[in-house]
Amino acid sequence: MSTADTSAPDAGTHATQPRDAGAPDPRDGRAGGRMPGLVPVTETLRTVERRTPDPAAAVPAPSAWTDATGGPRRARWAFWRLLGSELGLTFRRPRNLVMLAVLACVPAVLGLALRAFGGDDRDGMGGFIQSVAGNSLMLTFVAFSFLVLLLMPVAVSVVAGDSVAGEAGGGTLRYLLAAPAGRTRLLAVKYLNAVVFAYAVTAVVALSALVTGLILFPAGPVTLLSGTTISMGEGLLRILIAVGYVGAGMAALAAVALALSTFTEVSIGAVAATLVLVVVCQVLRAFPELSVVTPYLLPTRFTNFDAVLRSPMDLSALRDGLLAFGAYIVLFCSIAWARFSGKDITS
Repeated sequence: MSTADTSAPDAGTHATQPRDAGAPDPRDGRAGGRMPGLVPVTETLRTVERRTPDPAAAVPAPSAWTDATGGPRRARWAFWRLLGSELGLTFRRPRNLVMLAVLACVPAVLGLALRAFGGDDRDGMGGFIQSVAGNSLMLTFVAFSFLVLLLMPVAVSVVAGDSVAGEAGGGTLRYLLAAPAGRTRLLAVKYLNAVVFAYAVTAVVALSALVTGLILFPAGPVTLLSGTTISMGEGLLRILIAVGYVGAGMAALAAVALALSTFTEVSIGAVAATLVLVVVCQVLRAFPELSVVTPYLLPTRFTNFDAVLRSPMDLSALRDGLLAFGAYIVLFCSIAWARFSGKDITS
């Protein structure tokens, strides 16, 4: 060959070709040159594509902690673990257990009193007592009527009012928020914990009254307030409906206590404010001149569970009560979220 092919550079070519004075030496590492011993490789489209990151490769493959869409499951599991821990603390606290025990004793005391004075008609209540004594299931509704206006709200207010204020007063709220839980998630856990306790309170009262009634009074058909007699199975079903309704009312009260709990760092203040609101509503209901506002007061709807004692069942009263409870829950949970999400946590 008469002429050397210079189209493809090789090691020998670099050794013989002249180099400009200002050009970088490819044998050293200065000014972007290659290190000694490296053979220069012409970049092709294939090598560039191989170095370009694939956007699809950045998306992690589904695993045990992710769902098919790539959304993390870990957040959901963390939420339920946090709720389980909160429930464990609530139901292991001696104060809450004492309140549940007291509420369980009240229906038993009522049953014993009705059993002892069942034949006494001195106060004109013999008809009422006889109707209760003749139906073992009626003691559950009597217990609800006696407890739903004061003692049950006290128990629910203590737990819900202590949910946020108690953490702030104890200096643990800042540490809870330091974990990747988020304020909204923490507030949701606190409210769900109060709702579970509210239904636990309702169930304890109903179960205690039911057991006491079956022990002290004869079991059999139940005579409703409208005079209709239903079977014992249908009576148990109506008790279950009443438990669901009363529990919803206590959940609405828990939303009020939770909202008040976000405005203070003293839990007793939130509890007392909630109970004062309940008492004030009871007083306002006693004035006929204020009958216009009475339907909008939360305690007014607490006693609508007696709709299950009529034949046919007064579904409109139950529906109106549940709508009122839902409105209170949405309103006061929104207030709690607005306050807590922008609150400066200093303790």
